[in-house]
This record gives sequence, structure tokens and C-alpha cells, in this order.
Amino acid sequence: MQDLKTKDIVYLPGVGPARSKLLKEQLNIHTWHDLLYYFPYKHIDRTRLYRINELTSDMPFVQVKGRFLSFEEMGAGRKKRLVGHFTDGQSLMDLVWFNATKYITKTIKLNRDYIIFGRPGVFNGRLQVSHPDVDPAESLALGKMGMQPYYSVTEKMKKAGLSSRSLEHFTQTLFQQMQEPIGETLPEYLVRQMYLMPLGQALKSAHYPETANELSHAMLRLKFEELFYVQLSILRYARERHSLRRGIIFPRVGENFHTFYNHYLPFPLTDAQKRVIREMRMDMGSGKQMNRLLQGDVGSGKTLVALLLLLIAVDNGYQGCLMAPTEILAEQHLETFRSMLKDMPVRVELLTGMVKGKRRTAVLEGLRNGEVNILVGTHAVIEDAVGFQRLGLVIIDEQHRFGVAQRARLWKKNTVAPHVLVMTATPIPRTLAMTLYGDLDVSVIDQLPPGRKPVKTLHWYDNASEGLYRDIHKQVQQGRQVYFVYPLIKESEKMDLKNVEEGYAHLQKVFPDYKIGMVHGRMKPVQKEEEMRKFVSGQTQILVATTVIEVGVNVPNASVMVIQNAERFGLSQLHQLRGRVGRGADQSYCILVTNYQLGKTSTKRVQIMTETNDGFEIAEADLKLRGPGDLEGTKQSGIAFDLKLANLARDGQIVQLARDTATRVLDEDPSLAHPENALLKKTLEELRADEMNWSSIS
Repeated sequence: MQDLKTKDIVYLPGVGPARSKLLKEQLNIHTWHDLLYYFPYKHIDRTRLYRINELTSDMPFVQVKGRFLSFEEMGAGRKKRLVGHFTDGQSLMDLVWFNATKYITKTIKLNRDYIIFGRPGVFNGRLQVSHPDVDPAESLALGKMGMQPYYSVTEKMKKAGLSSRSLEHFTQTLFQQMQEPIGETLPEYLVRQMYLMPLGQALKSAHYPETANELSHAMLRLKFEELFYVQLSILRYARERHSLRRGIIFPRVGENFHTFYNHYLPFPLTDAQKRVIREMRMDMGSGKQMNRLLQGDVGSGKTLVALLLLLIAVDNGYQGCLMAPTEILAEQHLETFRSMLKDMPVRVELLTGMVKGKRRTAVLEGLRNGEVNILVGTHAVIEDAVGFQRLGLVIIDEQHRFGVAQRARLWKKNTVAPHVLVMTATPIPRTLAMTLYGDLDVSVIDQLPPGRKPVKTLHWYDNASEGLYRDIHKQVQQGRQVYFVYPLIKESEKMDLKNVEEGYAHLQKVFPDYKIGMVHGRMKPVQKEEEMRKFVSGQTQILVATTVIEVGVNVPNASVMVIQNAERFGLSQLHQLRGRVGRGADQSYCILVTNYQLGKTSTKRVQIMTETNDGFEIAEADLKLRGPGDLEGTKQSGIAFDLKLANLARDGQIVQLARDTATRVLDEDPSLAHPENALLKKTLEELRADEMNWSSIS
């Protein structure tokens, strides 16, 4: 296998310099090994021939044996096309090409047997196939073709004559050129215990299976191996951290915690809040560094949990720091903490880009001499000038908004690693959390505080806007505030979407008596912050925005969230936007405004949103609809997340199997010192050499 990793793809017979350059630029295929692991995205059964009278327009790919009777050119200009009239001896169909027509008429002969392959359709009442594969019948041994692979290629490759069929020929050549069997990458005992297909056989079957069952077994082997090494790496690292990395011991829950809990608590804690606080107290008293992820749906009370933990740090003689992604969110945390603590002797300060001059100097001095107990800030807290006397607890809010390098700088501001809690209001499906955050201990707040009314989610079509505007007018007359969210900043020629600037102008005409603000991602930060402050303070009644307002901002008086072109948003994004309302005592509403004609996926999203407020249920559905790579936060996770075959949305059982197997291996041989695990240890070392593991501060 190592030899394949060093063989440049240019030297594979049939490739050469020009094709090699395209493979490297377009598909990141540099070596023979890269090509071996560039898998087909689908396979088509090429063993069956159909009769033309069996074909219907809703069938997938089919193949028919027959002859061309004639060709004719039809249409003109851009609609010009070549039509071949094809018969199987009993019925007729049309084969259509819109380009490369000279090549077709030059190479295809009349009254000769061909096998055509493509997707059937109907045009003007006639059965047709556009741009089919055409092969001389004598050149195809259908019984031996089995399942034909289809590889993803780019438009640039197609224009250069490199198609899926080209990659098929390359991989066939690759298997013919390999002189030695492919070495195993899993210990023999695991392959035997798990009834897995040997690696060499699995790789060949992944490209060229003879049956669907053979392909399934090959995929199981390759997906299991991929996920097994991810889980083994995560679990081994987590065990090393727990056993080697000492942490600050917080032995007691002291006066500040008890005073706040008994006299200042704004509302009784839910059972879920009590449970996660107990879990974290055990971590912080264990002598090991806490490294925990706190998941809690919008409005579940994560901020109150954060304050109680910060008070535990203060009671044990340490400072705490909470880092938020935006200035306005940091300011809200500061105001929340100060209003809750009232006259308690706990000094809470703010550090953002807006804190300057004497105020900034005083905060920095207070941090160094220990007079500042709790610091709330943005990325400004990681600057080199910011030093703590005794930093004991770091809390990162909406952690996916920070890069791993930023988090690492804050984490290292103490000689002994501080306890780390990362919080997210984006519920993470179990299989995704098991992979992205598998080395973190996970706490979940799965209850809302008492008195919170669930947001009512309604679906409106955009041709009924007058009734919607009447309802919004009533809400604003009652003193409420309203969000209008749009998917684009400026009009797109390709997509007929409402855009925020056009929407802003339109709403000013619809609601001339109300003050309307606007925020979007292209505004300067100072302008954006100012518009947000006006809305938070109640100076503006309606805020027109893009998704920049989806995280963190707390405006209890806002009771309506209108999402225009809701079909253009993902489920998790819709749920986050809905979470901006429902934060006060009044009944709140989320209005999903869509086009009248919706696709299957969009209809499903709208249905899920109107049926449930459960963020975890929504996250699971989103994972199935969109896949893990598109979910917010996963690309910034910090753990290498480039799965070639496994799909966390569909392969949850394999994820669990891989994790259970990795756990069993490490239970029996924690350091992978046994001879039968030498291959596992070697492979892990190679993976770690290739990838920076930031997981301890993810």
C-alpha cells in the first residue's frame, strides 16, 4: 500500500501529463492510492437488457440492444439537436444529442447492433434517451459487466474528454498493474471476529462488484474501518487526557454559590439543569481537567448554568472567563450576570473591541491582580495583553463560531490547564457528536424553564402577505417587536428570492408608522452593532435581517419571527432563527413564508418545523436531509472530518459498532502494546502525523 502512495498518477498507463494535471486539480487524485480510494458514487446493473416497449419515463438507467435506422438534425440555434431513430426490431425510440453531433454521426453506423444505455424520458409523446452511452454490441460482455461504476467528474474534466467512463478505465488499469496483494490495515483477529471482507477484495468490489450483495459487504468493510480508526483515535486520546492531564481541583461549593442559589436565583432550576451542574461539579473536583460539551436548546437555561459554575471557580479562589462570538452577545451576558448577582461581592467585567482607554486599562489590571472575578468578552480576551492571575474556568458560548486556534490561545493562559466548558444551542445528533466531539464528556439540558410558552410555528404562502401584515400590525400595536429574515442581501438573477434590501424598502411602505432597522453580513461591524442595539433597546419595532441574527441575541419583547423564502433554509438554521423569539412571557410566533410550489425536501422541512419544537428531533431530521458536512459547525470542529465513504446520517449503526469495537480493544490493551495490535498503533501514529488534533479544545 505504501508503494501505491508514492506512485504519481501521471505514470498510470493511459493517464499522462495532461490528464494527470486535471485529476490532481479537479479531484485531488495525485497518486495510485488516491485513485484506488476515489470510489464510485453509484453502480448500475448492466446485466439486464430491456425491450423498448417495457420502458417508462419514471425508470432509472436502462439498456437496450438494437439498431439505428436513421439520423436527422432538428431545431435551430441553441435548440439544435441530433436525433437518432433506434429500433429493437419491434418498437421505436429516439436518441438525442445536443452536442458532439459530428462525432456521433461519424462513428455510429446504420444497421449495426449497438447497446445503448441511459435514462428514458418522454418528449412530445415520444420515448427518448438524451446523450446515451452507445457501444457496439460485440464489445460488451453483459454477463460479465455486473454493476457498472459511476464516478463524479467536474465540468472542466468533461470538456477535456474525461468522463466517468474514463475513470472506470483508469481504475481497471490500476487493478491490472498492481503486482502484489493489497496489505491488510486491520488486525487479522478483528477481520475474523467482525466477519469482514479482506481489504483487497473489498476495494476491488467497491469499484467492480458483480452483485448488489457483494457491494454491500465491501462497503461495510470499508466504512467500518474508516469509522473504527476515527473512534479509536478519539477514545485513545480521551483516555490519555483523563489519565495524564491534571486539572485544578475545586474542592468546595462555597459562600458565593450558596448565597446566589438561596437568595438570588431568578427561577427554580429544572431537573436537567441540576443534573448537568452535578456532572460538572464532579469533573471540577476530580483532579482531572474538565473538558465538557454542554448542549441545550434555545432558551433552556445554559447561561444560568454557566454563572453557577463561574461562582464555583470564584469560591475556590480562581477567575472565570466566558467568551461569546459577538459584542452584543457579550454585553448581554454581562448585563445578565450583573442583574442576577445584584449586590453580591463578585466583580464582573467586559472586554471587547469597544472597551478602550482607561476602562480597558482598569479591566486588564483587575485581571492581573485578581480583583476581577469573572471576565465576559469576545475574541478580544485572547489577545496577548490579556493576562489572568489565576484562570480556573473557561466557558465558550456558541463554540462553533470560534476557530480552534483562537480557543487554544485562551486555553493556554494558565500554567495548569483551566477547566473547559463549550456550549452550543445547536443540538448535535448523537452519531455526529460521537464522531465530532467523541473525546468530550457531553451534558445535555433537555428541559425548558417553567413558564416558557412554546413558539407557535405557522406556514404562510407568499401570495397571502396582506393577511400576514395585518397580524403583524396587531402585534406591533400591542408593543411587540418583529424580525423579518431574508436569505439574500441583493437580488440574484438565478434565484427569484426576496432580498433584504428590497424587503427593507417594501416594509417601510407597508409599515410607515413604525421604525424599521436593517442588518446584514456586508455591513461594517460598527453599523451592525448599532442597528442591533436599537432593536434590543426598543428604538426600532421591526428588524429586517439576514441570518446574522440567528445566534445569541436576547430580545424578550420580540414575539414574531417572519422567515421569507423559508424553503431556502436548512432545518437547523430555521430552528435557530425561531429561537430568537419566545424568550419572554408572551405567546410568540414563527412564520415560515414560502412559494406555493415546494419540492419534496422543502415540504418535509416545513412540516417538521410546524410539528415540533424539539431541537434534537430537528437536528436528527436535518442530518438525514442534508448530511453531516453541511451542518453548521462541523467544518470548524477541529477534528479531521473527511470521511470518504461513511455517512453519519445513514450509517449510525456502523458508527456505534466501530465505537464499541474500539472501546473493547482499548479496554483489553490501553496502550496497544500487544503484538496483535501493532498494526493499529502504527496506523494511528501515521494518522496523527498527518493531522493536527485540536480535539482537546474543541
